[in-house]
Amino acid sequence: MTISSALLDHAVDQLATLPGIGRRTAMRLALELLRREQHEVARFTEAIRRMRDELRRCDTCCNISDEARCAICSDPRRDASLICVVEDIRDVIAIEATRQFNGLYHVLGGVISPMDGLGPDDLNTAELLERVRAGSLGGGAPVREVVLALGGTLEGDTTAFYLNRRLHDAGTLVTTIARGISVGANLDQADEATLGRSIMDRKPYEQSMKR
Repeated sequence: MTISSALLDHAVDQLATLPGIGRRTAMRLALELLRREQHEVARFTEAIRRMRDELRRCDTCCNISDEARCAICSDPRRDASLICVVEDIRDVIAIEATRQFNGLYHVLGGVISPMDGLGPDDLNTAELLERVRAGSLGGGAPVREVVLALGGTLEGDTTAFYLNRRLHDAGTLVTTIARGISVGANLDQADEATLGRSIMDRKPYEQSMKR
């Protein structure tokens, strides 16, 4: 594809670096931005810049946030005794869309994967264990249950096994979502109805090991 403008070509190249965006789609997006008024494009680029520069990690759950504590952790209507552990922020969005969970979250930022050089210390596991420990010692909200909502992959199962062992030692009830999620699938790939049922039909983690 020959483009008469180096500036347009560069913009297309950058848009095409986004996942799922090929050069044809990138060209359509670039031409759409070129068609819009200057103030509209300025508003668009400013929103992207602020998102990149100002978003931070919630001090409590490691989810994305505008403030020190995210909107979910700050919501007094949420059940602070119930923590759902997920791999990344896409899983929080997927579970919230089901409207079947009213507890808090903890975002690990990945899963244990020796092949990728990722161990427990590379994830937000220490923060999770500290939340549970602080609750049991009276320094924070008591945690009565931790739900492991990790994908049905080998890495997800390895991470769940590790967390169950550590949390079990702390005397915490550990449950896992029901296997309505296909083996090998990630949470954000499931439809809302299936994911919602999996959350509602969760069971003790030890029982899931017997399947």
